[in-house]
Amino acid sequence: NIMDGKRKQKVAELPQKRFYRQRAHSNPLSDHSFDDPIKPSDKDWKVHYPTMKEDQQVEFLDIGCGYGGLLVELSPMFPDVLMLGIEIRVKVCDYVHDRIEALRCREDKYHNISVIRTNAMKFLPNYFKKGQLTKLFFLYPDPHFKKVCGVFINFQFVSSTTTKHINTFVSISICLFVCL
Repeated sequence: NIMDGKRKQKVAELPQKRFYRQRAHSNPLSDHSFDDPIKPSDKDWKVHYPTMKEDQQVEFLDIGCGYGGLLVELSPMFPDVLMLGIEIRVKVCDYVHDRIEALRCREDKYHNISVIRTNAMKFLPNYFKKGQLTKLFFLYPDPHFKKVCGVFINFQFVSSTTTKHINTFVSISICLFVCL
């Protein structure tokens, strides 16, 4: 069908960041509207990974994945590992999603990566079961101050409190990568 070919060609064009502009930072303490599962078993991962095997699960997590550069680079290196990027900003998440779809149309690769929009500080337990993750990436975590009750607080994701919380989801042999 000629229309399907044109549609596929249009989708295969990589998205341009200039059409997905958003503020550089988002306040994780704000109430955002997310469509999060109640528990990990409620999440249908087939929507994100159409070629995933029955026994596969997400193993690599990129928290605050930004424009998805790390996911795209790691995907061909670990083709049998499911990787997920979590991003809180709407337009940035849309860009990563569109980028992955375009890459999948161009080549028969990148079926092992996906992105979701959620707040990692609040909803990680809704997505991952105990010991599921083997690699966790925090690249350039947001060091900016947030206004809470009229007072500016430096509220970073990578802290002793959140690190203890994250230990629930990681396997014993976890690799944690933090770039500051």
